[in-house]
Amino acid sequence: MSLEDLLQQAMRVHDLYDELNLQERGPVWTQEEFMLGFVGDVGDLAKLVMAEAGAREMPGGRTALEHELADCLWSVLILAHRYDIDLEAAFRRTMAELDTAISARLPKDDKPL
Repeated sequence: MSLEDLLQQAMRVHDLYDELNLQERGPVWTQEEFMLGFVGDVGDLAKLVMAEAGAREMPGGRTALEHELADCLWSVLILAHRYDIDLEAAFRRTMAELDTAISARLPKDDKPL
């Protein structure tokens, strides 16, 4: 599945949430509210990662960890969309920058891999 496919699926769920919010509470989430929801998901993810490492007890196990990782990915996709960011281009650019910066700090080895 491509990033574009993931974004399309994420937008469908986003639109369903907007529809549900309009029906049940009135306004849809602002970008700030959406970000706060994402922060909550990251907090849940942190607890589940700790549980996976045996550092704490959390119900749900690996299934809950998978779910929370997917929730966080969904939030990142939606935030990128809401801020009109080409996430694929930004990811490629950032990875290239990190590759260059990290490689420059590593010792040079003339031996082929």
